[in-house]
Amino acid sequence: MSSLFEAAGLGKAYAAPVLTDVSLDLQAGEVHAVVGENGAGKSTLARIVAGVAQPDAGAMRLRGAAYAPRDRAASRDAGVAFVMQELNGIGTLTVAESLFLDRLPTRFGVGVIDRGRLDAEARAALARVGLADLGPDRPVASLGIGQQQLVEIAAALARRCEVLILDEPTAALTPAEAGALFAQVERLRREGTGVLFISHRLAEVERIAQRVSVLRDGRLVATHPVRGIGRDEIVRLMVGRAIAEPAARADREPGEVALRVLGFTGPGFRDVSFEVRRGEVLGLAGLVGSGRTELLRAIYGADRRRAGSVFLGPSGTPASIRSPRDAVRLGLALVPEDRKTQGLLLPFSVRANVSLSRLRDAADAFGRLRGGRENALADPHIAAVGVRALSPEQPVDQLSGGNQQKALLARWLCRDSDVLLVDEPTRGIDVGARAEAHALLRGLADRGKALVVASSELNELYDLADRILVLSAGRVAASFSRGEWTADAVMAAAVSGLEPARTA
Repeated sequence: MSSLFEAAGLGKAYAAPVLTDVSLDLQAGEVHAVVGENGAGKSTLARIVAGVAQPDAGAMRLRGAAYAPRDRAASRDAGVAFVMQELNGIGTLTVAESLFLDRLPTRFGVGVIDRGRLDAEARAALARVGLADLGPDRPVASLGIGQQQLVEIAAALARRCEVLILDEPTAALTPAEAGALFAQVERLRREGTGVLFISHRLAEVERIAQRVSVLRDGRLVATHPVRGIGRDEIVRLMVGRAIAEPAARADREPGEVALRVLGFTGPGFRDVSFEVRRGEVLGLAGLVGSGRTELLRAIYGADRRRAGSVFLGPSGTPASIRSPRDAVRLGLALVPEDRKTQGLLLPFSVRANVSLSRLRDAADAFGRLRGGRENALADPHIAAVGVRALSPEQPVDQLSGGNQQKALLARWLCRDSDVLLVDEPTRGIDVGARAEAHALLRGLADRGKALVVASSELNELYDLADRILVLSAGRVAASFSRGEWTADAVMAAAVSGLEPARTA
């Protein structure tokens, strides 16, 4: 293999160093994985290579020539494509327009879009990532997160691409969607494209990468052939210590019913009923499109339901939840699937985001926020969940995805909510932080909180849940208690609602 890309001594600092003296290379026809804990500098490295950020030190070379892109457009022109961890699609555009936004085909050499050609080229691009059935005229905003991620990947693959940077590309994808992506990555690799693959999922690294580089605290600590290093050693290099297996969970005796949902029906779910008790974790399993997210949002009052009732505590009277404000007042909390657009105030500080759930307590009698009160409310919970920030005043949009997720959990710790609805709790979180997040959620249950946790990763639910409710096509397909479930049984239930009805 020939050398395609080289980085030597890259450094980058904001208020403090985030990359220090990082050097690595990428060969043509190679998938080179970059792993590390949240905040290790992986995404910053990717942004520098893609021209989104400028290094403070060091140099890069592409195909043997000096490479210093001024911006993302310059890197694209040089043949470097970047699919970012956070979605950047424009919701009002159609899928086809989003795919070819900077190079829309025109007719007669003027600014009239050739819709027929655009549709054909969009269908071909979508088919490459397993979205052949997706209409190119669909608005981007109407797509699920997984579909939006695949559209962004399709846009990157649709242009000349010698270096492809994938930053956590499968975080929102189903196993089938991830498999389609990996098939395209393998095709590109065989054609000589170099792929810089950033992922927390070490099984994916073992599956598709030839080499792996490990970052820790902004420094490169090792580069190894994937076949020459075990997963345990990668984890040890990432965190500087071995990750202990989760302690065996003692059986909890659940308390009284904290949340009861009866006959819930709305967009994406039908006639769903369940209950969860204090000290219990109820897992929600199901394929993408099964209605998990829609159900949680409707319970929280973020989306309207068409039928059904919510009962809180021992009360036999349905709770009146017409909005998230009502839900918060009644002791419900939601950690949403999409922290960037639905959970956080990105330009605001970590402290402001955490204390948001108790604004009244942070204000004086005249409604003015008081810094001392805000500090007293937020800081203990920022520390409790281990948010890695330069200070509580750092803007939350400067944190890694995993630390943003921790800030959301800290918000509801600050509120001390009785019932937590948690959607994809560890999406984008590294292996060390994942264990910490699981311990935090289990600790909340131990304190008597009731948790409903939706996750696309069955292993996560096996670790966390006391019971698992499986949704399929918006309906409850099965329920399993701890010790009863198997992967085959859960998956069979998840697909059961997708099977065509049998005719006599």
